Amino acid sequence: MVDSASERAVSSSADLMNRALAALGELGGPASVDAIHRLTETSDSSESMTIAEVAELLTVSAHTLRYYERVNLVDVERDPRGHRIYSPEAVRRLVFLTRMRLSGMPMRDLQHYVELVDAGAGTVPERLDMLVEHRDTLRRQIRELTLSLVATEYKIENYGGHAGE
Repeated sequence: MVDSASERAVSSSADLMNRALAALGELGGPASVDAIHRLTETSDSSESMTIAEVAELLTVSAHTLRYYERVNLVDVERDPRGHRIYSPEAVRRLVFLTRMRLSGMPMRDLQHYVELVDAGAGTVPERLDMLVEHRDTLRRQIRELTLSLVATEYKIENYGGHAGE
């Protein structure tokens, strides 16, 4: 049985993700940094989450979350029974980490980035360099994928289908 606090935490997190996706969709174009800022400003949930709740929120396995903890990407507290309890800060870090992994950032780069974050504000220039380089890589991949999509749609139309379906 899930207690009401856990249900509220999952519900508020799911609502947060839905609001973020809706905000991105409302822009009618590429995702905007403003939409992400709006998302983080509204994520004031002070409730901790269980490993199952975080795994569901991020659509990753509990095994993945334990791995991120084991390789020192995230600090996770324990309740009196020894169960993992994810603070809002840990969840925010995991949102970032999982998005970076999904975008292809190597684990060694993520580990280095987290080491820099944990080292403090003096590492901001190096972190910025890492993120700019990753952004440039993503932009190139998006252009390449866009070209591949156009080529696929061309072939679909050649075979009598309709592009954009």
